[in-house]
Amino acid sequence: MIRFLAKILMDKPEEYENPAVRRTYGMLCGAVGIGLNILLFAAKYLAGVLSRSIAITADAFNNLSDAGSSVITLLGFKIAGRKADSEHPFGHGQAEYVAGLIVAIVIIFMGFDLAKSSIEKIFAPEPVEFSIVSTCILGASILVKLYMWFYNRRVSAKIDSSAMRATATDSLSDACATLAVLISTLVAHFTGVNIDAYAGALVALMILWAGYNAAKDTITPLLGRAPDPELVRRIRAIVREYKEVIGVHDLIVHEYGAGNLMVSLHAEVPADGDLNELHDVIDVIEQRLKRELNCHAVIHMDPLATNDSLVGETRQKVQDVIREELNAPVTIHDFRMVTGPTHTNVIFDAVIPNELSISDEQARKEINRAVSKLPGNYHAVVTIDKPYLGEEET
Repeated sequence: MIRFLAKILMDKPEEYENPAVRRTYGMLCGAVGIGLNILLFAAKYLAGVLSRSIAITADAFNNLSDAGSSVITLLGFKIAGRKADSEHPFGHGQAEYVAGLIVAIVIIFMGFDLAKSSIEKIFAPEPVEFSIVSTCILGASILVKLYMWFYNRRVSAKIDSSAMRATATDSLSDACATLAVLISTLVAHFTGVNIDAYAGALVALMILWAGYNAAKDTITPLLGRAPDPELVRRIRAIVREYKEVIGVHDLIVHEYGAGNLMVSLHAEVPADGDLNELHDVIDVIEQRLKRELNCHAVIHMDPLATNDSLVGETRQKVQDVIREELNAPVTIHDFRMVTGPTHTNVIFDAVIPNELSISDEQARKEINRAVSKLPGNYHAVVTIDKPYLGEEET
């Protein structure tokens, strides 16, 4: 159904990276989710009344909350599609993640409410009446929720949406929860054992787990997550295609919503190269990154002495001795040498892996100690960097 509607509403529904296509898919899935969840609520509520089952009634209200969650998801995609303005110069793309977080919070609150009701029913159980109608409704509900899980998961993978993944996870947990309710109803009918309240508690746990995973999935991009390694590889590959670029470091990807990326990086270029020509190459690279990867790029040129063998050899020695001293894959860049009458300053930035649990000041001291071991009376003037993408590549 989603594929059919997408073909009707969009000219090119396969262009998943297109912001307009992403927004349409998100709003379409949200609208379908609202309709299906309202139908499920009405059907399950009727089944709960007929069978006097707290688990079925609670599951019905869970579907009603899912309809509200679909409304939030729909609004999130709609707001995310707004253009940048003076107050939000990077656009409104983060609204999609905020919507996903709200959905997760709603799921968690529903889980706690259901857990409370189920615990009360454990101490004050009520008989569950068997009904063919309610049993059929529950079975149909499971199939509908599995279908919702399928299309939400499928669309979320294509448009890379954490909000859609949260909705898909919620749909799968609902299917499992409804299955637990159906089993409890059948057990009560055929064995006389009333496990309705316990099934409700199990449903509550499933809902809480789904809410936790949904919240984790949406909070991560809001806090600032590491970029897709494939995107990083493609950025570096494009930049390194140009013979004027010797190395790349300090690559940072800033995400302001799906498909809205700002990229900054340092490109090492020959210190004796023509400044105007190098600047033109950098402009070409920035435009190409925008065209091919749909990201706004800012590239800083770092001059590198390529014709001074002493600088190159010393740079390698300094990096090797630092790695040995700190026993970690430290990388260095922006390396320069200033020779004086009594000693030589080696000036550089050192990228310290996050796994190395030492302070920046301690790192400076250990690097200075390592460099001082080299013959030639060297003194390190070092700036400590942190890797934003794992180990730096030059």
